[in-house]
Amino acid sequence: MSERLSLEEVLREHGVPLITLGVKASEEDCLKLRERLMAIRNLTAGKEQGYLEVACTFYVDVHDIDRYLSGELPNLAEIYAFPEDIKSFKE
Repeated sequence: MSERLSLEEVLREHGVPLITLGVKASEEDCLKLRERLMAIRNLTAGKEQGYLEVACTFYVDVHDIDRYLSGELPNLAEIYAFPEDIKSFKE
């Protein structure tokens, strides 16, 4: 369904990124999400595939960066996903 671009493809198509923001999740959270996504496939006899859709905007300003670099903040921003963010894709 989704295809990840390699770093070389990103550089070729878009140029050098200003910043790279990573998305991390605990193993427990990954397993819970995987279970929900697999349930969609199982309930539809493999006709649909589950995926997590996150569309968001967040803002990082100089104050946020300074607080992050000083150790006051654990990260620059967080993205939260909720059950309604689970979607299905008909194959």
